[in-house]
Amino acid sequence: QVQLVESGGGSVQAGGSLRLSCAASGGTYRTMWMGWFRQAPGKEREGVAVLSIGGNNEYYANSVKGRFTFSRDKANILSLQMNSLEPEDTAMYYCAAVYSGTLGLQLKAAGWKYWGQGTQVTVSS
Repeated sequence: QVQLVESGGGSVQAGGSLRLSCAASGGTYRTMWMGWFRQAPGKEREGVAVLSIGGNNEYYANSVKGRFTFSRDKANILSLQMNSLEPEDTAMYYCAAVYSGTLGLQLKAAGWKYWGQGTQVTVSS
């Protein structure tokens, strides 16, 4: 059984940075697809960044490309460095994992089996 615990959310002003971390038990980024999703009030959960199994391929949503980057801190701790934050980035951020998948599936929330409890990110203008 995989358990995911997020940390690192908070409140920052526009242009600031935050680093989210996802600590996994029962698996690592070498053995699972891992990703970050976010959900703002009244909106669907959307994919932000996806790391393929083994950690060799990264995908970022267009809205965060060039601003967000994966950091492989340890085999079981995957972080998301978020720079140049914008008010539109305000949301609850979730870490997700699944043992097998494809990029097409992993771009959607339905393609993931394991989820963390979420960490809130608030960006003020």
